Amino acid sequence: MTNFIIALILGLFFGLTLQKAGLTKYHKIVNVFRLTDFAVLKFMMTALIVSMTGLYSLKWMGVITFPNVPATYIAGNLVGGLIFGFGMAISGY
Repeated sequence: MTNFIIALILGLFFGLTLQKAGLTKYHKIVNVFRLTDFAVLKFMMTALIVSMTGLYSLKWMGVITFPNVPATYIAGNLVGGLIFGFGMAISGY
C-alpha cells in the first residue's frame, strides 16, 4: 500500500508540473508534431534523465535491484509505442 501511495504522489507531482509548464495545451502538442516547438520533448527528456540518474544511483548504493525484463515485453512495448505514436500523430494532424 505504501508503494501505491508513493507512486500516486509522484504521479500527481509530475502531472502538476506538466500542467504548470503549459505542456498540456493543444497547440504545444501539435507544434511538437509540426517540429516547430520542442518544449514538450525537452521536458520529457529532462524527466527521463533525472529519473534514470536517480534509479541508477539507488542501484549503485544497493537500495534497489532491477528485475530481468523478458524479450517479449520489449518487443510488445516497441510495437505498442509505435501504434500509440502513430495514433497521436494522426489525431494531431
